[in-house]
Amino acid sequence: MCGRYYADDDTIREIARLVGEIDKTGTEAGDILPSRQAAVITGLGHPLAAARMAWGFLKFDGKGLVINARAESALEKRSFRESVLHRRCVIPARGFYEWNKEKEKFTFERPDRDVLFMAGCFCPFDGQDRFVILTTAANPSVSPVHSRMPLILERDELTAWVRDDTAAARLLEKAPVMLTRKTEYEQLRLF
Repeated sequence: MCGRYYADDDTIREIARLVGEIDKTGTEAGDILPSRQAAVITGLGHPLAAARMAWGFLKFDGKGLVINARAESALEKRSFRESVLHRRCVIPARGFYEWNKEKEKFTFERPDRDVLFMAGCFCPFDGQDRFVILTTAANPSVSPVHSRMPLILERDELTAWVRDDTAAARLLEKAPVMLTRKTEYEQLRLF
């Protein structure tokens, strides 16, 4: 699961490198929470395009948001199928947060790059595009904290993810790269 992520100035510069010039209005650095607007990358431009969308699909009963979709079953779920088939996006971030069962907050980032790219899909709701982050089973870098993690794409997979249906089906099954895990505090042990 991914319930909060964050962007920094490097993230915004990377978006600009990928799509050319972007309107930086509303692409501020900081924490991104569900329901908030965020910058995403789509295949709706050439080579790619940046767009601002709200995070989370509205639930059918109108009470709450669905912020993640399981990559393994997204094509089988009516809520996500058309979006995964036809409206894929990439969510750039510096990193994301996850909490363990003891409510301790951990930060996850790529050790080898300043930006990580999370796979997502989007759909229009009431005249506004909204996105969800696709998640997969946690790899060993995340599993001590949580059983799910975002599906992370490599930079050279972005165009294939947003434009190539065959490649996208394959990428839904990929294992994410190992991440670094940090916490602002560590439990002290006497022995």
